Order: sequence, then C-alpha cells, then structure tokens
Amino acid sequence: MKAARWLCIGMIRAYQLLVGPLLPRSCRFEPSCSHYGIEAFKHHGVLAGLALTAWRLLRCNPWGGHGYDPVPPTFSWRQLCGRLARPERRSPSF
Repeated sequence: MKAARWLCIGMIRAYQLLVGPLLPRSCRFEPSCSHYGIEAFKHHGVLAGLALTAWRLLRCNPWGGHGYDPVPPTFSWRQLCGRLARPERRSPSF
C-alpha cells in the first residue's frame, strides 16, 4: 500500500509542477487543495486520503467554504459521511 500512497503523492506533485503554474491561483482554502491532498495521503493512507481529497475538491467552488481547513488528525468514515450530510462553514481565525 505504501507504493500506492507514494504514487498518489507523485501524481499531485506532478500536477503542482506541470499544470499548477499554468493556472491562476484561485484556491479558497489554506492550505491549498494540492497540499491538503499530499498531507491527507501521508497521514491517512490511500483510501482515506482519496476520500478526504475528493471531499475537499468538491467544496472548493464559488459556493463552498473558504479559510483555514487543515487535514483532520483522525479519520473515520462516519465522520466524513456526517460532513457530507451537513457541511460546515469554516471561517479564518486570526
């Protein structure tokens, strides 16, 4: 499974190096979606990292949230399904 984890991280890194510079900066969250994905894969593995990253990408739209949104320290499918049912709005805390 470690090979799959590093393959996913490698694909995100390739996006950051090859595609990212061609697009305008428009991420609504901190850290950016690609950095969030890398951290999710590193801390939670392939399946949970994929689920967290997909959920983050779905929220990164003009009608979604914004602000500071770190990778959660623990992961459970029940917690993710609860977020899908009732998304929370996070605002930056200064």
